[in-house]
Amino acid sequence: MQTSISTPLQIQTLLPQSFSRRSLIPLYHQRAWKIEVGIVRTLTWLEDGTVVPLGIWGSEDIVGGSLSQTSPYQIEALTDVKVRPLLLKDWQPSQEMFLNYLQHTQELMMIRSNRRAEDTLLKLLNWLANKFGSEVGNGYLINCKLTHQDLAEFSGLTRVTVTRILSQLEQQGLIHRTSRQLVVIKDEEVWHYQI
Repeated sequence: MQTSISTPLQIQTLLPQSFSRRSLIPLYHQRAWKIEVGIVRTLTWLEDGTVVPLGIWGSEDIVGGSLSQTSPYQIEALTDVKVRPLLLKDWQPSQEMFLNYLQHTQELMMIRSNRRAEDTLLKLLNWLANKFGSEVGNGYLINCKLTHQDLAEFSGLTRVTVTRILSQLEQQGLIHRTSRQLVVIKDEEVWHYQI
C-alpha cells in the first residue's frame, strides 16, 4: 500500500498540488483530495497482480485512502491534475456528494455486469463521454488518453478483446479514433440510454 507521512506545514497550508499524467497521488492519514482539474482513477489489485479499478473521478470529486476500506489503495492521475488537500476532521460532506458517489459506483458496477463484451465496452465509452467528454461536431471527445489496457481494466475485459471491439465500433461508425483520442459518435441508437 502506498503511504506517506505529511509534515505539519503541508497540513497547515492545504495548498493545491499538481501531479502529471500517470503519477501516483500520495495518501495521507486523515486527509483526502478534492480534484480541481483533471481525471484520476482509484484502484487496488489482487494477490495475482490483477488491477481492480475502484472508480474514475474528475473535477469536484473527493478521493483518498482514508475514504476506503480497500487495501492496497492507490490514486493514479490519468491526466495532468490539480488537487486540493482536504482534512477529514474539517470536512462536512453533503448528502448530494454521497448520492453522487453512490451513483458513480453503481454505474460502473452495472457497466461491468453486461454479459456481452461489446455492450460492456460501448456503455463504458458512453459513460466516459457523458462524464468527461466535451461536445465536438458529431460526438463527444473523451478528454482522457486511455490505453487499451486501461479500458480493459475498467470494463473487466482483456486488452485483446478491447482492441478487437474498438476496431469493430470504428468500422460501424460508432466511434472515431485519432492518436489516443477517442470520439464517441452521437447516434440515436447508442446515445439514448442513461445508466
